[in-house]
Amino acid sequence: MLITALSQFRDNPPAFFAFLIASMAALVAGLSFHEFSHAWSANQMGDDTAKRAGRLTLNPLKHLDPMGTVLMFVAGFGFARPTPVNPYRLRPGPVKGRALVAAAGPLSNFLIAAIAIIPLRLGLFDAPTSLNQIGNASGSELVGLGLVFLVFLNVTLAVFNLIPIPPLDGFDVMLGIIPSALRQQIEPLRQYGPAGIIILLILPLATGGAINPLGAILRPMLDAVFRLIA
Repeated sequence: MLITALSQFRDNPPAFFAFLIASMAALVAGLSFHEFSHAWSANQMGDDTAKRAGRLTLNPLKHLDPMGTVLMFVAGFGFARPTPVNPYRLRPGPVKGRALVAAAGPLSNFLIAAIAIIPLRLGLFDAPTSLNQIGNASGSELVGLGLVFLVFLNVTLAVFNLIPIPPLDGFDVMLGIIPSALRQQIEPLRQYGPAGIIILLILPLATGGAINPLGAILRPMLDAVFRLIA
């Protein structure tokens, strides 16, 4: 993300800094609310593990992983600190409870995006037509820029996390709705998930975008979500 912005706006420092501030604020807000929602939902269902770990808060410092955050800005992908959850303390049971806790994160990002789009839809702020013109942008357009990034990054976070590959939230959501016999066959695959995610993220970089399975999955889903909320 940062490398792309540096290349695109190398002759326009105001646009670069506007991009950096807007994307950083949106990303920090999205990741923090995502992890807080995991902690809040687990606490509501009887597991206070995250609360005792100090994670039942919107304070970004409690949720952001330094390396994961740097990767997010530099490479366009990264991670926050996983929220600790003891599924056996969840009242709905370990399988359904974990699925509900997992779903809370992406749902919170959809909620943020839906709220952020309202001022833009009502015309309270102007969405900038081009970042290259940001140096002459009005205050309304600067606020609009922040809202656009808030919508875009939160929808992206939500859709990406709903992919059913561990350790993404979608895997636990899937396990909570499929038959128990199938779940027992799929559960052992959890240990291979992180390696699979890394491979999927590296493939487009290594092939110049020629092979991009994640892009093929995310693009139609993101387009559908943006049409829905916008």
